[in-house]
Amino acid sequence: MEKSPVSTPILNIKPEDIDNFEKRGKYTVCIVGCGHVGVLHAVLFAEAGFRVLCFDTDQTVVNNVAKGKAPFSGNDIENRMRRHVKTGHLTATNDIKTAISHSDVVAITVPVRIDSRKKVDYSNIESTCKRIGPSLQLGSLVIIMKPVGIGVVESTVKETLENSSGFKLGIDLGLAYSPFYTLPGQTSETTTGRCRVIATTDTKSLRVASAVLGPITKGGMKKTENVKAAEIATLFDVQQQDVNIALANEFANFTEKAGVDYSEVNEILKSGSESLLSSPKLSNANAKEEPYLLLADAENLNVKLRIPAVSREINEQTAKHVANLVKDALRSCGKTLKRARVSLLGISQTPNIKNQPKRIVKQVAQVLTARGARISLYDPFFSENDLADLRPQFKKNLAEAVEGTDCLVILTGHEQFKRLNFNRLKIVMKKPSAIVDCEGIIEPSKVEKEGFIYRGLGRGVWTK
Repeated sequence: MEKSPVSTPILNIKPEDIDNFEKRGKYTVCIVGCGHVGVLHAVLFAEAGFRVLCFDTDQTVVNNVAKGKAPFSGNDIENRMRRHVKTGHLTATNDIKTAISHSDVVAITVPVRIDSRKKVDYSNIESTCKRIGPSLQLGSLVIIMKPVGIGVVESTVKETLENSSGFKLGIDLGLAYSPFYTLPGQTSETTTGRCRVIATTDTKSLRVASAVLGPITKGGMKKTENVKAAEIATLFDVQQQDVNIALANEFANFTEKAGVDYSEVNEILKSGSESLLSSPKLSNANAKEEPYLLLADAENLNVKLRIPAVSREINEQTAKHVANLVKDALRSCGKTLKRARVSLLGISQTPNIKNQPKRIVKQVAQVLTARGARISLYDPFFSENDLADLRPQFKKNLAEAVEGTDCLVILTGHEQFKRLNFNRLKIVMKKPSAIVDCEGIIEPSKVEKEGFIYRGLGRGVWTK
């Protein structure tokens, strides 16, 4: 992609300079990191009229984006991306110098890493800033688009960018913090409808960042020059989602023991009061790193956040609870978990996107495997090539996944799984057989009427 000739650096523009599709076409946005968040924003910026250049260190990812493919972003995003690739409005490269030097806006979407001990590691973001710094152009704008801990933007990010570029932020370069994270039930259609936080340390960066992000934001913008407050607000919002799901998971466990359907309880609350419970989830699949950021900051400040810590523990333990449901269902079938064939349906974490699918699935699979079960996997939105490390367990289609199995575990509520043919399943599965529904997409009475043993998160309404 050749850089469009622009007379005015983007840091010096006025909002009216990019207030329509044609004007925005003079400016290039570089997306650093082509995961789900990066690809989604690449499409949104391209649809707003900006020229978009995607960068990733993984050549396979770059090749996919260059062809209009986004294996972990869903068909809707892929279709939209292909249109912009075809017109040349969206391109991809693994050459960091070319990507940054040809861009007016650099949107960093690489995530914070959480190690095996649940410790926060900012080396990924720091190394990214070091790499882009030398190629940044005078008057360009850098936007951090993934949640970070308190003070990280004004310390690690700012210092690294200034040292590596030789420019002064707020004078020579703009810096903004506008985090994006996936919410439960998030779809590509609702993404632009969310209110977006935009935080900077100077008025000029705030004005320009608002003008750049405005065209991809329909839900309004919360603007502030207090970056630390924005960092905390984001972490609080993420944590509230995690707490809500933890509470739902605890209540679901209670209703299972009480022999009551959690969903019926929730329906009563919906109609009788303002109280509304979240749905129980197999861990909080939408919050992978972010809850640990707040816990790490609390530890650094010597503050004990009891509820967030317990919520994380509860949500991380849900995989074991699912394994226990499988064990209980098989016991009702007169079988043991050891040597049982269990098929996990729905590797992607939501019906709408395929972002980071393997972490939660691996947790369930590891627990079941450790207890002696033989695991197979299937998802309608994946192929064997998408999941090379899971290939021995991955099945090409639903028929292959269910044949000869003792128990089906529905992990994601894909439409295909909502329309399971129970008559067919009775023929191909090992009788007696069980179905464990983690998404609440099938009715227990219907499943048991067909002769299956049923279990589900919060669904304490089975008869066998």
